[in-house]
Amino acid sequence: MDEKNYREAICPACGIIDRFGGKWSLRVLVLLNENGTMRFNELLKATPGISQKMLTTTLRTLESHRLVNRKMYAEIPPRVAYNLTVLGQSLMKPLYNLIEWTLEHVNEIVD
Repeated sequence: MDEKNYREAICPACGIIDRFGGKWSLRVLVLLNENGTMRFNELLKATPGISQKMLTTTLRTLESHRLVNRKMYAEIPPRVAYNLTVLGQSLMKPLYNLIEWTLEHVNEIVD
């Protein structure tokens, strides 16, 4: 049994959390929640340290898991905008609770 299947067998929630728990995914979700609809370059500028390729990969992953909606406009040059889906919006309250817990306990966790 590979590690992914092992983790999912031990903790079914782990497999789901792995889908949005990546370094950049959490940041993109929070940005979209705080700003509403954003274009690719806006997300890129608001996420220091991320490459275009990694942002593309992150957005595609979040879209494939139905957390982010991608809307392409028939314009020249092409315009693409992203926002949270209803499912993505429903994730934000528990996500902010986790962020709050982390901030409260950061000194106990990180030494």
